[in-house]
Amino acid sequence: MHEMALTESIRRILEGEAERHGFSAVRVVRLELGALSHADPEALRFCFDAVMRGSLAEGARLEIERPPGTGWCMVCAREIAVGQRFDPCPYCGGHQIQVTAGDDMRVLDLEVV
Repeated sequence: MHEMALTESIRRILEGEAERHGFSAVRVVRLELGALSHADPEALRFCFDAVMRGSLAEGARLEIERPPGTGWCMVCAREIAVGQRFDPCPYCGGHQIQVTAGDDMRVLDLEVV
């Protein structure tokens, strides 16, 4: 389950930010997890609780935003909504689509004390 490794990376980010900015606890973590990312939001929530035990984010609430996927069709030169990878272009049926958004994961912001 790669969600465990992703959550451990989030913990390292939180620890680094706490050191840089001098906060002692995290109450809320807001995460952007694109609809085309390969991470399962529910698995991430499960791992979050386990990985944050004993850390400055123990008991923190994880809020996940799921921006939709978008792409650029190289055949008809249009920006399109992408529901899932390898879907054809809804305009021309082509499969030469470059994903432009909705496939990344990042910490948006934190509520800290």
